[in-house]
Parts: sequence; C-alpha cells; structure tokens
Amino acid sequence: MSCSTGKNIVVTVFGQSHSQAIGAVVDGVPAGIGIDESRIADFMKRRSAKDGISTARREADEIRIVSGIVDGITCGAPICAIIGNVDTKSSDYDDFKNLPRPSHSDFSAYFKHNGNNDIRGGGNSSGRMTAAICFAGAVCIQLLEKKGIYIGAHALSVYDAEDERFDPVNVSAEELKKIGSSEYPVLNPDSLEKMKKAIEDAKAEKDSVGGVIECAIVGIEAGTGEPMFDGIENKISSSVFAIPAIKGIEFGSGFDGSRKHGSENNDDFRKCGEKIVTSKNDHGGILGGMASGMPVIFRCAVKPVPSIGKAQRSVDLESGEEKEITVCGRHDSCIVMRAVPCIEAAAAIAIADLVF
Repeated sequence: MSCSTGKNIVVTVFGQSHSQAIGAVVDGVPAGIGIDESRIADFMKRRSAKDGISTARREADEIRIVSGIVDGITCGAPICAIIGNVDTKSSDYDDFKNLPRPSHSDFSAYFKHNGNNDIRGGGNSSGRMTAAICFAGAVCIQLLEKKGIYIGAHALSVYDAEDERFDPVNVSAEELKKIGSSEYPVLNPDSLEKMKKAIEDAKAEKDSVGGVIECAIVGIEAGTGEPMFDGIENKISSSVFAIPAIKGIEFGSGFDGSRKHGSENNDDFRKCGEKIVTSKNDHGGILGGMASGMPVIFRCAVKPVPSIGKAQRSVDLESGEEKEITVCGRHDSCIVMRAVPCIEAAAAIAIADLVF
C-alpha cells in the first residue's frame, strides 16, 4: 500500500481519520526557499467546515512543522508536518466493523486488510486525510509561485446549480488569487444561493449531493511534462484521485469534445505579439502530455457524500445476514466547497514534481 507520490518532489501522507494525528512529508524541496507558514494556515482554513453546509466535526487543523523549515527558509531536509485529530467521536462507528456502509471503502478495505482495517471515520481512506494533502499542496503552491505558476479552482456545480466557467483562454493569475481569498469559491455570487439551497434541500431529506470542481493553472511553460506516463494529465489525475470523493476528471473540452468534429475541437495557432497562442483552448493547455503555454484547465466530478441518514441495505460480513443500515454521526451533506482547495493542492503537488 503506497501513500506516497512523486519522483522529484516526493509527498507522503500518513495517519487515519481517528488516529492521534495525521500529517505529510514533503521531500526533495531545495534549500533556501522562503515558505510563509501563515499562508499555509490560511490555505488550511479554506478546507475547514463551513457553517450551515458542512459537517458538525470541527477540527482546527493547527499545523506543527517538525522539520525542513528553519526561520521560514527550507533547509534541504524533508518537510514534515503533524496535524492533530482533536474532535473525534469513534463510538459513532461501533456498529460498522462488520457491516460495510454503502459506497464507502469499508467493504474493499475489509478484504484487503483481512478485517483489520480502521473503520473509525473511514480510517486512512477518509476525507479527513485531505487535510494532510492540503498541507503538502500549500507548500508546493508557494514553490510554484516562485516560478510564476498559479493555481485556482471553484465550485462549477452543486447538484443542478451551476456557476460560470473560467475563460479558458484569458483566465489570469489575479483572478485565481481572488477566488482563493473568497469564503465560498464561486465566480458568480448568484450561483452560490442556488448551491446552498441544493445542499439544504438534501440535508432536510437526510440525503447528500455532489458536484463538479473546475481548476485552472497558469504560467506553465510550453514543453513542460512528458509524452507518456508522466504527462501533465497523468500526473494531475493521479494526485486528484487521492481525494476519496473524486470519481471522474476531464481536461479542456473533455467528454464534450468527443461529440465534436475535429474541425470544431482543434485549436488553431496564431501570433499574439511575440507569443504563439491558440484561438480557443479545447485542448486544455496540454498537447501530447506536455504544456502548450495556454492555461491548463480541468474539471473533476465529486460524488455525493455516501454517509446519509436514509435507511440503506448492507450485509454482515461475519454472519452473512442482510441488514438495514442507517449511518448516524456528523457528516457533510455536500463536500464540494471544502474540496476546492484539496483539488488545488493535488494539482500543485503534481506540477511541482514536474518542474523541480
């Protein structure tokens, strides 16, 4: 079982949802790079629970950096951070040791680990682990900014409520910075109320909803990436799928492009001053696994939270008896808003590994 990714910048995540702590190690960061720990803390806050639309579990996500940074400067040693798990309530999971919750990892983890998997909060398959991913990503985001690369994401949809899309040709670093400083990451404020209502309606029905997150990366030099296994799509996808709720990803025109003619989907080249650009960006800033110099644009599908208050069916793994199951406890009705910085973090981890 691997909880590590990367070749040049190697990120390892450790812990479980209800263990004493979780954390991350970021290895391979060159010495002499300034890291602002207050910016890391601000980034972590973006992932925290949001009043009215998120879980009742409240974790401060206070970071304790134990190595790798001295007086705000990287020293060449692995950067290790620990995040305490404080607001746990493990008794909520007593009934599920042998009764897998639908659409959770409980069932597959039971067989992988011969029944020794940590069921509490989903163990190391929990969304709680994205806090550690966010720490590593926050470090990588600052590394990338030193090279003029900026990343930002927003909630493109929640259930049937939709936001505007990024302008795939003209999205700017300033726009990405602005959305990163917003309490709720949406481009059009009018869409936020519709999204909140979709979440509230699901919550009232003891149900949940999913959505789509759109991410943009600007400043990647043309030619960055590799043509096969280490292509930009490959690296980003691998990191993004470490986030438990992600079930799909597309770049540029994605699946819509499969319903176009080549003459519609192809992006003509043109001159813009001294630069060569494309007239549109259906290729999503990536050609043959390598950056074209246009903004990298991708979207990912976030599944509805599987922990819901409605009665469902399961099978006792010891007795073989079918049983009705109701998942109690403290759970989100939608994680799309909280997952936005997680997507940014995953993308940053992937791109940092390619450019350092």
